[in-house]
This record gives sequence, structure tokens and C-alpha cells, in this order.
Amino acid sequence: MFTNIIHPRFSETDALGHINNNTYGIWFEAARDNIYKIFIPDMRVENWNLIMAHSSYDFLSEVHYGKDVIIKTAVEKIGNSSFHLTHAVYQNNHLCTTSKSIMIHFDHDKKKSVLIPQNIREELERHLYSDHWPIKEKIL
Repeated sequence: MFTNIIHPRFSETDALGHINNNTYGIWFEAARDNIYKIFIPDMRVENWNLIMAHSSYDFLSEVHYGKDVIIKTAVEKIGNSSFHLTHAVYQNNHLCTTSKSIMIHFDHDKKKSVLIPQNIREELERHLYSDHWPIKEKIL
């Protein structure tokens, strides 16, 4: 599991005074950097070999400006060429938002998915989440 701390910016709030729902996509993308580095250690765009097939969010409670958020990211499932991620956003030790995404190991020249190499699969397996994740109230 990976942990990222985000400092919400004033510009990420909306007229209702909480973090706008469109902000979460940016936060979750930043939280996936550690996953990206498993596949693309140099993070160079010309070496990019991932695409997103799915992304969804569940908004459980509001997140506010002025207090840090913690994003936990874990691997939920590993397939032949795809893998599922889950994210959880916490503020004040309270679970506020969850997200699911599916990433595909992809050959952009051939425009098709490719098998996840064994060494990368083993690294992803190190970040598989437990049945008790996300933690509902307390952050591990």
C-alpha cells in the first residue's frame, strides 16, 4: 500500500465550501505515481505503457480546504495485462472518499494490451490490500 499526503488548495474548493468532485481525479492520478514508477521507472512519456480503462468514485463525506488529506492506494487484483487499484481519502482520520480504477499494461505502437512481466507482477503483489481495507475510521 502507498500513502500520499495532499494539501488541499483553495482553488480546489467549490461554491459549497468543500473540495470539488473534479479534484479527486487529479489527486488519485498523483497517488498513482508510485504504481507508474513500477512500470516506467524513468517516468518518461515516450516509455509510457499504461492506460486507464475505468475510474469511479464514492463520495462518503465532504473534504475541506485547510486540512491535509491522506490518500492510501493499494492493488486490489492483478490480471494478465490489467490490474485494479483502490484508493481511500481520509481527512481527520475519517474515511471520506473511495475510488476504484483499472489500469492496462499497453503497447501504444501496436494499440493492444500486453502481459504484465513477472518482475512487475511480483512488485504489484507486494501492494495487494487486505480484506479489511479501506479502514473505516482509523488510518494504519
